[in-house]
Amino acid sequence: MRKKYDSRPTGPSVPTLKEVAQLVGVSTATASRALAGAVGVRKVLRSQILEAARSISYHPNRAARDLRVRSSRAVGVLIPDIENPFFTSLVSGIEDVLAKTDYSLLLASYNEDPEQEARRLEVFRADGVAGMIFAASRAPSKLYAELGKAGRALVAVSRDVPRLRTDQVMVANTDGAYAAVTHLIQLGHKRIAIINGPLAFTTARDRQTGYERALRDANVPVDENRVVHTAFKQSAGYAAMQQLLNLPKKPTAVFTASNLLTLGALQAIHERHLAIPSEIAIVGFDDMPWATSLRPPLTTVGQPAFQVGRTAADLLLARLREPSLPRRQIVLETQLIIRSSCGFESKKTRKKTRIK
Repeated sequence: MRKKYDSRPTGPSVPTLKEVAQLVGVSTATASRALAGAVGVRKVLRSQILEAARSISYHPNRAARDLRVRSSRAVGVLIPDIENPFFTSLVSGIEDVLAKTDYSLLLASYNEDPEQEARRLEVFRADGVAGMIFAASRAPSKLYAELGKAGRALVAVSRDVPRLRTDQVMVANTDGAYAAVTHLIQLGHKRIAIINGPLAFTTARDRQTGYERALRDANVPVDENRVVHTAFKQSAGYAAMQQLLNLPKKPTAVFTASNLLTLGALQAIHERHLAIPSEIAIVGFDDMPWATSLRPPLTTVGQPAFQVGRTAADLLLARLREPSLPRRQIVLETQLIIRSSCGFESKKTRKKTRIK
């Protein structure tokens, strides 16, 4: 005969699963299965257990339950810089997809610090996430591989991790950089500098390849004095641009390989009171909302950050449904968005001024 129960909590201030089970007269395993919605519990009994849980305000510890049954409904998202607009838009794309499912999103950033990255991964593993979408550091932790071996679905975004066999969503970095530098060459520039991130990142290597290929195809030699590799930070872009402007033969144009590097370069150019594009032209990588608000508006290589996030979330959900699917690598196209900072429109403006 089942025990009768009332709604008065007993024992510790935080109700436990054991109390729920005792109120109904079942084992904690049966109570756990009923609360988790698992099969094998009679409908009437499940209702009794749910009523007992409500009566003492018991709420299951979801993380602990997921670690036990390996059925977490959380997805970990790990990015290098939460202040970078590219990654902000990428996360928005992931959220747009997950919002239509019963998966929740756990977000963390590691500030380009591999030690922080490893700690964040340990937390995700302890939380029992079902899968992860991540942009790895220059020294990706072996924890990614361990998570994959433990059955976690993994999708790499933005940065390729060659030694890690997982689904990936990248953008056409080489093509984007090639288009940007070719455009500058077509406008008559020969002394074209590049401010790029560390070559440890595949994004930086690919953009460097596009830069060099465009120069070679136009028979323009690559001058190593005009090539600066630094951190993907605004302050680093500022210092790099100062370095380039101190050259005996200053560049007439610069290609900046990320949005934050672009902001830093612009800061240095404005401090020198140089006119854009008549004294120096600039083309950036990443089209941001503020690009059209600059004077002159910024020519950029647009990459579909929101769509990268959406695509990554779709791949992750597909992997969770069918773990045996073949590995997939998706490369999304970039687009050169021509505005005034490279000199394209300013030539027309100067011609009109002379006519007056």
